[in-house]
Amino acid sequence: MSASGDSYAEPLRRAAHYAQAHLDGMPSRRVPAEASVEDMLAAFGTTLPEDPTDPVAVIDLLGGSAGPGVVGSPSGRFFGFVIGGVMPAPLAADWLVSTWDQNAAIKAVSPTHAALEQIAAQWLLDVLGLPDGSAVGFCTGATMANFTGLAAGRHAVLAATGWDVGERGLNGAPPVRVLVGEERHDTVDLALRYLGLGRPETVPADDQGRMRADVLAQRLAEGEDRPTIVCLQAGNIHSGDCDPLEPIIERAHQAGAWVHVDGAFGLWAAASPGRRHLVAGLPQADSWATDAHKTLNVGYDSGVCVVRDPTAMKAAMGMHGDYLITDPTVLESYERVPELSRRGRAVPVWAALRSLGRTGLTELVDRLCRHARALAEGAAAIPDVQVLNEVVFTQVSLAIGDDARTEEVARRLLEEGTVWMTGSHWHGRSVLRISVSNWSTDEEDVAVALAALERAVTATATPAGEVTGLTGR
Repeated sequence: MSASGDSYAEPLRRAAHYAQAHLDGMPSRRVPAEASVEDMLAAFGTTLPEDPTDPVAVIDLLGGSAGPGVVGSPSGRFFGFVIGGVMPAPLAADWLVSTWDQNAAIKAVSPTHAALEQIAAQWLLDVLGLPDGSAVGFCTGATMANFTGLAAGRHAVLAATGWDVGERGLNGAPPVRVLVGEERHDTVDLALRYLGLGRPETVPADDQGRMRADVLAQRLAEGEDRPTIVCLQAGNIHSGDCDPLEPIIERAHQAGAWVHVDGAFGLWAAASPGRRHLVAGLPQADSWATDAHKTLNVGYDSGVCVVRDPTAMKAAMGMHGDYLITDPTVLESYERVPELSRRGRAVPVWAALRSLGRTGLTELVDRLCRHARALAEGAAAIPDVQVLNEVVFTQVSLAIGDDARTEEVARRLLEEGTVWMTGSHWHGRSVLRISVSNWSTDEEDVAVALAALERAVTATATPAGEVTGLTGR
């Protein structure tokens, strides 16, 4: 097979055709997938061919068959989980990243990526109001961003006791105490498990999921001589609210603790003057994690970790290889994240920020929040629908009567397919959770979503207030 540019021309042309057709159909398509995994296995075939297949035929099979099994998560009517939809500039930039096929680990291998990563990192520190000189790493997602920040914290708090965890491991080390909010995201626990730190100590939360600063202060006072990490949250997945960062960080630092902020989607409140109060005190923390695929609407995978002390990040993530062509005067890309071989994840982030500019980023955050507020207000006007949270950011949690009816409304919405809203559980009851994360969501999408919600709510009501159409009950 020839490696000339001609070899790529027709496969890329066909891929662009299928991509454009997919995007063109997004406004009118059902949001849930129309085919099952079994359907897609049959469509693609499970037997590896004995002989080569022409690349154009491979792309035609992929592009021509995949559609029914693809969920419309880039749609403006997708409100499930916390999933953004990739904007045009970062999508096109990511195509170039794949075309260039660079290993973004070190400067010498890709000066272009190294330069764009440096620019994107500085822009992120700027728009999020984080300290100049902090180290920024681009990893796979918020889970690995949390892992990286917590790993740097583990190194720092143990080093303060005279223990080098990189050299000596955890066997015999002073136990590290990790304090987390009752409603932290489960990936924080996962990252702690990866790090060998075990189950964290839970601090109660208030009715909006915010860690109680008074209880944390008491817990810190009970063990100030122990190496401690405090993990805070910017953006509760049910309420959208943030822990009271400023008083907690001040008290934690008085106790000698490292403070990490999990801001998978809520960290971006710092980019909006109208929302910045939600994360007051944010720059005083020691490490921060976010996911650019969420509020920034960059394609997968795009986690970002920021660590105030670059030496702590390097101690946790760095490695040595005699074969590596490195610059000892800088913190190389591979010394900031868990992976060595990796794609140029900073490039789509750079493209997103360059295309938006400072005012565009502010408007994006504010627009998402505005649509969340409109959805909450419209939902509250529907009989029997209760908004359970203070809608301060991009999350809305609803209940419709009892748990059974709420669950049935969620089922009917997915069955109809006009919108996707995710069922969940919060404060001991079933909820319908709306996450407004997509840059393309507009007023029409909000209106269509509210109409679909009203149809589902009406269909589950009877004059006696009983739920109709329940299955398996």
